[in-house]
Amino acid sequence: MRNHGADYLFRRIGLSLALLLLGLTPGWAQNKAIHPKDFPTGRPFSPGILTPDGTLYVAGQIGQDLKTGKVPENFEEEVKLTLDNVGAILKEAGFEFKDSVSVHVYLTDITLFQRMNAVYTTYFPEPRPARTTVGVTKLAAPTARIEITVTAHKRSARSR
Repeated sequence: MRNHGADYLFRRIGLSLALLLLGLTPGWAQNKAIHPKDFPTGRPFSPGILTPDGTLYVAGQIGQDLKTGKVPENFEEEVKLTLDNVGAILKEAGFEFKDSVSVHVYLTDITLFQRMNAVYTTYFPEPRPARTTVGVTKLAAPTARIEITVTAHKRSARSR
């Protein structure tokens, strides 16, 4: 007499292994919140979300010092701190700037575009990710002049 429960279980395990070997993820896999230890907790969003297919979505980051909560007065320092915050999330998920595929930059003063670009290009190696830069009236943090979101992808990230 056959044990149909065991047959089903072995088929499910076999299918899962086959999907993993093919680089596909079964539908029951979950997104993973990425939260570097120095980042504030208790916010209504995750700093990053890693999906089962190896895509990392980095929430909008500003140039706010994580310990003091202050935004530097010097714009170039603000851009560096913004990108350092992005980098901390990338690193926590096992990514690097070179894994970025799309970036959105929000500037409260579009005349700062060239100054932002001078710093930005030191973080993202060639080939640089696709990017959209827009001028906005305000950001959620009153003193912030820049916010950056990043989408990164790395096939091997699905196993993390």
